[in-house]
Amino acid sequence: MRDEISEDNQALENLKMLLGMYPEDSSQDKKLNWLLDSARARLKVLLGGLDPPPEMEHIVTEAAVIRFNRIGSEGMTINNVEGETQHFSSNDFAGFMDEINAWLDARKQNSRRGGFRFL
Repeated sequence: MRDEISEDNQALENLKMLLGMYPEDSSQDKKLNWLLDSARARLKVLLGGLDPPPEMEHIVTEAAVIRFNRIGSEGMTINNVEGETQHFSSNDFAGFMDEINAWLDARKQNSRRGGFRFL
C-alpha cells in the first residue's frame, strides 16, 4: 500500500505554499482537499481511467490552484475590474495536455513492446 496519508499531506502543503497560505492554517483544509481530490479525479478521466502517477502530482496541484483562483467566477471567461483583465480557460488542464498526451503515448509505446505475437 502506498503511503497515501503522507502523499495527501504533501499535496495539501504544496497547494498551501502555492496559494501563499501558512502550513499550520487549517481553516480551508476541507476546501483545499476537495480541490485536490477533484483535480485528481478529473486527471484520472483524461488518463483513460488510470490513477495519476506520482510524476503527474504537480499537474494535480497546479490544476487545484487554477480552480481555487476561479472560485466565485465560475462560468466566466473574462473578468475586467478597474483595468485589470483576467481570462479564464474552460479547461483547467489545457496547459498540461501536451504533457498528458506525451505520458499516454509513452505508455502505449511501452505496452506494444511486450505481449505475444502469433506467426
